[in-house]
Amino acid sequence: MKKLLGSYFKLHIKSIIMFLINFFICVVVFYLNREKTDVVLYAFELCGIIGLLYTCVDFYLFYRKHMALVIALKEIDISIDRLPVPADLLEEDYQNLITNLFELRNSLELQKAIDDKDMIDYYTMWAHQIKTPIAAMSILLQSKEGEGYKDLRVELFKIEQYVEMVLSYLRLDTMNSDLKLEKILLDEVLKSAIRKYSTVFIAKKLKLVFNDTNAIVLTDKKWLSFVVEQILSNAIKYTANGTISIYVQNKDILVIEDTGIGIQEEDLPRVFERGFTGYNGRNYKKSTGLGLYLCKKVLDKLSHKIKIESKPAFGTKVKIDLSSDETIKE
Repeated sequence: MKKLLGSYFKLHIKSIIMFLINFFICVVVFYLNREKTDVVLYAFELCGIIGLLYTCVDFYLFYRKHMALVIALKEIDISIDRLPVPADLLEEDYQNLITNLFELRNSLELQKAIDDKDMIDYYTMWAHQIKTPIAAMSILLQSKEGEGYKDLRVELFKIEQYVEMVLSYLRLDTMNSDLKLEKILLDEVLKSAIRKYSTVFIAKKLKLVFNDTNAIVLTDKKWLSFVVEQILSNAIKYTANGTISIYVQNKDILVIEDTGIGIQEEDLPRVFERGFTGYNGRNYKKSTGLGLYLCKKVLDKLSHKIKIESKPAFGTKVKIDLSSDETIKE
């Protein structure tokens, strides 16, 4: 209220100064003409009362207009219909300016939405089309033997995973319409991911420690599978030799632990940022900065939490809290 009063008086400072000047002139004129004191005081009191009433009414109207603008500001993303009626030509000019800017913004947003949809449609089509030659190459390589062909199969598998990542990234904004919340056996997701990466495990001669968890979780099977595969991919990528362990803590906390190169302490707070690769990503030139970002986005939508613990040269431990309140975030 103090700020509002200050703004009101600042707006009317010229009128106040003019009133005081006129008041002073009247005082001087009455004094020089030796008018009766009672008559002069009565006139001043009457003017003061009328001035006070006028100020109160004017301030009330000023306050109402201020509140109307505050409400309009909150709804300006939707509509500008709540703008108060302009009191003069200047206010009408300002409202015309706001209207033009509002229409221009809507036009730009509509064009951007059309451009984004065109881009998403194109890359979605590309991602689906590229799967055909990948599948063909995979079939051709299955009949080939030799160490070199094993390496080719691993690299082809990586390409396939990158394509899946692109598709998941493109679907992220419309993920809610694709969700199917149900109780599933966690082991089905884990075993599917392990089978998928079995070729890479064998090629890198990594040891896998996994026992049935028998855990039942409320989630979306497809999107949780994507998250598990991304984290497992990271564990394999940054573990040259050693062990990857998959287990459950406290009934509903999935842990994927590796003995790889680990993550620098200063990088840990930023690992879920889009495009952030960190020291290891830059040094080893293996990171896209999208995997963990997508995992965090997906898990947020599923109302699951993710936490990473890591030390350089001592490996990384990723914990996913799969407990849920049976709600999906919009």
